[in-house]
Amino acid sequence: MIVRSFKDIENTERHIKSASGTWESKRIVLAKERAGFSLHETVLYAGTETSMWYANHIEAVLCVEGESELTNDETGEKHLITPGTMYLLDGHEKHTMRPITDFRCICVFNPPVTGREDHDENGVYPLLTEPDD
Repeated sequence: MIVRSFKDIENTERHIKSASGTWESKRIVLAKERAGFSLHETVLYAGTETSMWYANHIEAVLCVEGESELTNDETGEKHLITPGTMYLLDGHEKHTMRPITDFRCICVFNPPVTGREDHDENGVYPLLTEPDD
């Protein structure tokens, strides 16, 4: 059994701040836990823009605080994401988030991330794995 809080991982190697400066993520469950998914709390900062494309992962996102405009970059469709709203990137959609306020969400990734990922120039997380024990 693992019991861990977001406070426990603040300012540790599990607390990632993006190179772009537009978001930070506390990664509470990672690939090395061998759960089959990873679980994160992510904050995207108000007034920023982050374009992403999870070509290697499926991501589910649940907003718990704040508001953001989500744009499906493939269709142009826009959605206002508010607390209690979930979106699922089940088709590896290219998308852009434009937080209106600081936007805090809980994210689940499959396959799980290792904690070392950051978006590349195309908005993609590389597919990293943990060595077999």
